[in-house]
Amino acid sequence: MKALVFDDFGRPEVLSVREIAEPEHSRSAVIVRMKAIGLNFADVYRRKGNYHLVGDPPFILGYEGAGVIEYVGEDVQHVKAGDRVGFADVPHANAELVSVPADKLLPLPEDISFETAASVLLQGLTAQYLTHDSHQVKAGETILVHAAAGGVGQLLTQMIKMKGGQVIGLTSTNDKAAVAKQMGAAHVFLYGSDWVDSIKAVTGGKGVDVVYESVGQTLMDSFEATKTGGTVVFFGMAGGDPEKIDPRMLMDTSKALIGGDLWNVLTTHEERTRRTAELFQWILSGEILIKEPTLFSLENGADAHRLLESRKSSGKILLLP
Repeated sequence: MKALVFDDFGRPEVLSVREIAEPEHSRSAVIVRMKAIGLNFADVYRRKGNYHLVGDPPFILGYEGAGVIEYVGEDVQHVKAGDRVGFADVPHANAELVSVPADKLLPLPEDISFETAASVLLQGLTAQYLTHDSHQVKAGETILVHAAAGGVGQLLTQMIKMKGGQVIGLTSTNDKAAVAKQMGAAHVFLYGSDWVDSIKAVTGGKGVDVVYESVGQTLMDSFEATKTGGTVVFFGMAGGDPEKIDPRMLMDTSKALIGGDLWNVLTTHEERTRRTAELFQWILSGEILIKEPTLFSLENGADAHRLLESRKSSGKILLLP
């Protein structure tokens, strides 16, 4: 089969398509012929060597995608060959064929395309748990969303609006600010501006109820933009490590810091399928809109990585085998 692989860590140029052995059959897994593969920043970090990779070269990136089952292991009972499925956390997805453990399979409704599934599974399930588990969004809350034009940011904005909250977004450019407003943000400010002061101005000097913080280096500014008794949900460090937090600050301001990680809630097959079904229903009902993804062939995977790293894209980037 063909796969997008690399032998040494480095820039996108290390990536190339190569013929390698097909994945081995397993009693407890299925083989999926991939139709669409999601590209995420975690893939970039792994390519650079920032994230640990298990095994020896050639390495295969990718953890998210959708396709059709070709082989079913003897111990797998709930699916059959020909079923349309997706997954959000299975390694070696940048290939024509992927071995997927049965408990990580996510059934796709007929009305959900492979491209939509690969665009929304990881980021959509992330936004879903952030707005339900890390902090349960309530009607009337004013919430700050970092990187509001990014994949998770767009979905967070829509889910907060769906639950009756008001969104203030942060973006790096005016073009991305326009995207955030299209998704429903009431106000959008740029990172290069005095955004903390602007947020206080539009909230009557109080600050926001909640911040969804994914940048890291902006953590203390996020606390400054949060009202007394408010909450900061920390779920990413795209801009670098955050400052250390003094617990006395939390005590003195009655503010809360909550961490969030998707894999602490996707712990069973039942939980995965329940949450995915809810996410797909929001899409099918029109409550959540998914922007058209940018498509690259697997052979042009290096170009896809370059675009993602440029931070000029505002929608999902997909690889097509």
